Amino acid sequence: MLCGEAMTNVNITRDILHRQIRDKRAAGFQRSYHVTDPFIKRLGLEAELQGHTGCVNCLEWNERGDLLASGSDDQHAIIWDPFRHKKLTTMHTGHAANIFSVKFLPHSGDRILVTGAADTKVHVHDLTAKETIHMFSDHTNRVKRIATAPMWPNTFWSAAEDGIIRQYDLRENSKRSDVLIDLTEFCGQLVEAKCLAVNPRDNNYLAVGANGPFVRLYDIRMIHNYRKSMSQSTSAAVHTFCESQKPIPDGAGQYYVAGHLPVKLPDYNNRLRVLVATYVTFSPDGTELLVNMGGEQVYLFDLTFKQRPYTFLIPKKCQPSTGDVQNGKTTNGVSNGIHLPTSHIRLAESRMRASSTELPPHLEKIKQQANDAFARQQWTQAIQLYSLGIHQASSNAMLYGNRAAAYMKRKWDGDHYDALRDCLKALTLNPGHLKAHFRLARCLFELKYVSEALECLDDFKGKFPDQAHSSACDSLDKDIKAALFSKTESAEDKKANSSIRFHSFSRKESIPEDELVLRERSFDYKHRYCGHCNTTTDIKEANFFGSKGQYIVSGSDDGSFFVWEKETTNLVRILQGDESIVNCLQPHPSYCFLATSGIDPVVRLWNPRPETENENGRVVEDMEGASQANQRRMNADPLEVMLLNMGYRITGLRGVGPDGSDDEDSSEGQVQCRPS
Repeated sequence: MLCGEAMTNVNITRDILHRQIRDKRAAGFQRSYHVTDPFIKRLGLEAELQGHTGCVNCLEWNERGDLLASGSDDQHAIIWDPFRHKKLTTMHTGHAANIFSVKFLPHSGDRILVTGAADTKVHVHDLTAKETIHMFSDHTNRVKRIATAPMWPNTFWSAAEDGIIRQYDLRENSKRSDVLIDLTEFCGQLVEAKCLAVNPRDNNYLAVGANGPFVRLYDIRMIHNYRKSMSQSTSAAVHTFCESQKPIPDGAGQYYVAGHLPVKLPDYNNRLRVLVATYVTFSPDGTELLVNMGGEQVYLFDLTFKQRPYTFLIPKKCQPSTGDVQNGKTTNGVSNGIHLPTSHIRLAESRMRASSTELPPHLEKIKQQANDAFARQQWTQAIQLYSLGIHQASSNAMLYGNRAAAYMKRKWDGDHYDALRDCLKALTLNPGHLKAHFRLARCLFELKYVSEALECLDDFKGKFPDQAHSSACDSLDKDIKAALFSKTESAEDKKANSSIRFHSFSRKESIPEDELVLRERSFDYKHRYCGHCNTTTDIKEANFFGSKGQYIVSGSDDGSFFVWEKETTNLVRILQGDESIVNCLQPHPSYCFLATSGIDPVVRLWNPRPETENENGRVVEDMEGASQANQRRMNADPLEVMLLNMGYRITGLRGVGPDGSDDEDSSEGQVQCRPS
């Protein structure tokens, strides 16, 4: 793998000597070798910590990494010595229901532990005295997550299923908390807050996950300053009615969403498939946000180089006379336009082809391996190899175009949208890329942007008249026009505009205009991680693994946990972590050491096993088979999922998208099928 190749260029002997001689190099050494590809390949079970009598729903390391806290359905919290595999303290928390979150309060000498539970309560415990010192009863539904911030040692936050984010300051009030964000004011009474996290590098930013596809990022300081000024203006009697009603100031919130999810939501709702953010966390440097989207995949959002959803990039009118499509960029780093003047086509094409088709020998070999996998219909293997090539040659249009073809063949959830992104990227690099342009029209059709698909196809015919009457073109043209004809009674569907994308997913609740504006301004994801299944529990985590966040880990409903390379998005390891479901994965802050838990009443510890150790029985060798089974599980109806979770084997589950027999390829000609 890529990381393994990078390791060969490192002189580890020299680095060890420098670490011993120069003390200041020790931290850099630890960061560089915290988690590496050889360590991941040897990751295995070290120990099982036994002491709970119910599901272990939450885990938390202290800052130094020498203590591990766990909370359980048995209403107890346990503090462990993870290196000696010993139980140090068992606390009866006073909760009357399942514990869902445990957190050490920063700068308390690991003495203060905060817990949140299904009894709607938040408790603060003194571990030394083994007593509960504060009890908060402000929430009216289950408390799902607690968050802390190093910059604010006496402050913490909670998210609960009453839709409210509360802030606690133990210095000011040990009896009550303040409402920081009330999501019911934006999303109606049915909204449930499920998770939250504070940016580790800038503690003023708080990410919140709830039911629905949107993840929200708030500026806490801006909210506090706004409310302070509002209270001052209230006392001076100079405020207006409108001002007093706005709970969050303009600019204090930013939304993130996987670009294809809002338009997919009505279909998911019809199939009783729930979208809910079950976990959010920031990268170690605070520049990325990772989201485990229940009912879908794991998504990584770039908080620095933000990208608008690619469905905004489709031209309102594709004119054959102007010819080309490209993914344009504005100076603020947000993509938002597409057009290329005819006069520049020939020059641009000649330059692009020269730069985008030539690959160094080792990448040409990877591309050929990917093409061979594609020919064998091993779509996931082809995608991983193309991704490896793209990671090293990000300006190669052919690799993007070929990966798009593999995505369209595989047809997992979100694949057509990733294919659309790849097509647009390929057309940016090479505006004359015939196959990418045709695949773009096909992707738009599959994503239900029917009128845009017709415009894109008409543009394709004008640009490539030799292909205008090919069997693939005629077939897609018929499909699009049939879909348009069937939707003539619904102007909303025909337009495929923002009302479908953002307004329809909460039909029972009226959504304020401010909320609609924030949804329209959402930013898209950078990377997507596939293979796991997250439909059964709403506490399933996904985390960065490594001091630089080099890997992504997530639990799954099949009892396994998955490890991906962050940048290539390639799946590199699956390990069996629970008899039923893995919910929690908490990486050690400085060692290649991972704590996991789930339905089993134990905490499992994982680290790189010695090379001399016997076969690792926890490794899932058939990673592609496991991933495909999880895709089928996610698309199964609720009764089938229930039977699967009870241990029954269900044959014949759909392996494709919501339309069941979505056989896009049967009618396509050579334009679509083969990679370049």
